Amino acid sequence: MNFKHAIACFWMVASAITTVSAQDKPSVNQLSEAPKSVAFIGNSFFYFNNGIISHLSPMIAEGMKGHRYRSSMITISGSGFDWHDVDSYFRPNGIGKYSFDANNNVIMNTSNDKLFEVAVMMDCSQCPIHPSLKPVFYEYAKKHSDTVRQHGASPVFFMSWAYQDKPEMTQQLADGYTAAGNANKALVIPAGLAFAKSIAIKPDLNLYAPDKRHPSVEGTYLSAATTYATLFNKSPVGLKFSAGLQPEVATHLQQVAWDTVQSYLNR
Repeated sequence: MNFKHAIACFWMVASAITTVSAQDKPSVNQLSEAPKSVAFIGNSFFYFNNGIISHLSPMIAEGMKGHRYRSSMITISGSGFDWHDVDSYFRPNGIGKYSFDANNNVIMNTSNDKLFEVAVMMDCSQCPIHPSLKPVFYEYAKKHSDTVRQHGASPVFFMSWAYQDKPEMTQQLADGYTAAGNANKALVIPAGLAFAKSIAIKPDLNLYAPDKRHPSVEGTYLSAATTYATLFNKSPVGLKFSAGLQPEVATHLQQVAWDTVQSYLNR
């Protein structure tokens, strides 16, 4: 990236962050309690780099010692909200029926446990802003939120990021997910804004895979740190888990995640 291009990207993403801050703020800024079980429902943006849960779980284990936690990732490549049968993900003796402890022992989740306390949901990367698919985004944001609540869980939306060569998507996606979150009284994880903030500060730190859409390891790590900060209302800054990244890179991404969440949710 040359100097002029870096400056142009800086001002574009900085403008997006400022505009989002000036518009409607999220009406929900935290969960009632730290979740013990989370379903991640989405697409390949979640499952790249061995999945967001492989980055998030070590953060939780380190930052919230003793907190009982499990998660499942339910993804379909290229999927939008309308591809997922969310009701079926809560069926008895289905997903999340059992898990494994550190010694590889099978742990059965009893009928007294909620299958999932939280469902983190993400639409396809363009669906919330595509002229043809935007109505579907809002329709299924409500439908899935209602379904999740019928099963005694809390819906959470995951705000995805702009394509590397289309930074203008940051503003559009932020507006869409914030509106959907407010309409459905759902918490929103501002991953897309965290991407924009990191790019504004360190434009040479690559958050993208070669296709300019999916996340690099750095991008997945940032997504996980932003999710940690949002779901648990705790700062990831100082966590030793780095997913193999250089310590200074991990620290930068942790700080960006925390600063973004605090700014977006106005805590």
